[in-house]
Amino acid sequence: MFKTNNLVKIALLTALTTAISLLVIIPVPAMNGFVTLCEAGIYLGAVLLGPAGGFWVGALSGGLIDILSGAPQWALFSIIIHGIQGLLVGYLYQKFTSTFKLSISLVLGSASMIVGYFIATMLLYTWPAAMASIPGNLVQTVFGSLVTIVVLKGLKKTSFNPAKEGN
Repeated sequence: MFKTNNLVKIALLTALTTAISLLVIIPVPAMNGFVTLCEAGIYLGAVLLGPAGGFWVGALSGGLIDILSGAPQWALFSIIIHGIQGLLVGYLYQKFTSTFKLSISLVLGSASMIVGYFIATMLLYTWPAAMASIPGNLVQTVFGSLVTIVVLKGLKKTSFNPAKEGN
């Protein structure tokens, strides 16, 4: 099971991810939509805390964001999709040994989110709506991936080194 230290980290990253996703909303006029920092929080949780931590940060923050933002119909989908996304990124990040392990992990985690929301949108709405969800989800995952890379590079320059942290 989890040590108290890891439970606190999961709770902290979940709260941070939820808060920044609800407070920092970046408009994307070309898509008539917006992006949030949800993916950045999930990816940081996955890299720093491993697959289980990534799963819990993703699932809990995804569900909370939907409930708190007034979109409860999405909550169950978000719990599943973001949980799998965090689990996958954490697992792949630990599994790969190449210098591109972060990039590979983020790309495959992003793909899982885009596919997951495509399926969820088809179930809740229609095929055209599912197709229309792809560009927005792509922008959101790319933005979240870039923020994750920048934050991790910054952390490596400090005394806190994510690669040396234990799970």
